[in-house]
Order: sequence, then C-alpha cells, then structure tokens
Amino acid sequence: MSHDSTHEVTRLLQAWSAGQPEASDQLLPVIYEHLRRVAREYLSHERPGHTLQPTALVHEAYLRLTDGASVQWQGRAHFFSLAARAMRRILVDHARYRQTLKRGGEQQRLSLEAVPEGELALMSSLEETDLISLDAALSKLIDSFPRQGRVVEMRFFGGVEAKEIAEALQISEATVKRDWQFAKMWLHRELTHAEPSARPA
Repeated sequence: MSHDSTHEVTRLLQAWSAGQPEASDQLLPVIYEHLRRVAREYLSHERPGHTLQPTALVHEAYLRLTDGASVQWQGRAHFFSLAARAMRRILVDHARYRQTLKRGGEQQRLSLEAVPEGELALMSSLEETDLISLDAALSKLIDSFPRQGRVVEMRFFGGVEAKEIAEALQISEATVKRDWQFAKMWLHRELTHAEPSARPA
C-alpha cells in the first residue's frame, strides 16, 4: 500500500470514528486490494475446492465490520487486525458448518507452511492443522497472553508489518519480534499437545 493510500486510510478511519458513516463506503475501494490479498492468503492454505472465494470473503468481513456498533478505530493496524479476525470467524463458522454436515468427515484444513509478506512459517514442524483447532488454540493464546495474541492476529492473519504492529500496540519492534517467536512456540505446543511454554519475557 502506497504512502498516499496509507494516509487516506488513516483519514477515513478517523472520519468513520467521528461519526461520518459515509467514510466506511469510501474506505472499501482504498483497502480492497489489501483485504483481498489477505483473503487469498487464507484460502490458499486451505483444502482444494473451498466454496468461499476471496471476493466473497472480503465483502462478508467488511459487512461484519460496518454492521453494528460504532468502533473507535485506533489506526490502520487496528482496522486490519479486526478485518482479519472477521475473516477468521467466517472461515471457522464455515468449517464448523461443513463438519456438522459431514459429521466427522473431512475437516477444513489450514496449511501453515506460508504466511503473508514472506514471514517464516508459523509452525515449522507442523505442515498443516485443521482450522477449528487453530482457532481454539489462538483463542486460548489471546486469553492467556492478549498482546502476543494480537501480534499473531495482525501479523499472520492481517498481513500487518512489525513496525505498524509496534505503533498500534505502543511497543518496540523488538518486542513484536519476541512476541511473534513466543506465540509460534506456544501455538505449536498447544496444537501438538506438548508441555505448555513458559511466560514470555
């Protein structure tokens, strides 16, 4: 996203927070390609033949963000974090629905071998995990370590750069990197039923 686009996103989010609902309509064209790239990244890691398409996922997530109580947006990273969370919820709901229909058949799976913007794999020793299990593990991480959970949501699920995460959470980039490393280890252990990892520094 260009510098001008980033500035425009910030301006529109501020207008939206200030009670100008038309700003939400103006925002979508500006951030559409970023959200679609995140949606493609999600869907590229899942099983072949997924019935959801990136465009539908983006529009459904955006509807969830714009339909309901007003949000005081804390900036671009905050918005993309919640957008990524909305996409994750849609995919998990879809996976649960399919699981109900199949009653224990093939589960929707999410490959963890690649992540947005060329980041290292989330779990290097785990080639894939089912989406429902990953969602449950991430929810536990957020409950136990909220900041580290937000780093995962922004970085892995939202495609937000470490610098922006640091600004949004008001921490250093070095802390973001430490949180990311801790979260990868914690999630890996949770998903493989190993001993829980220690509290982060």
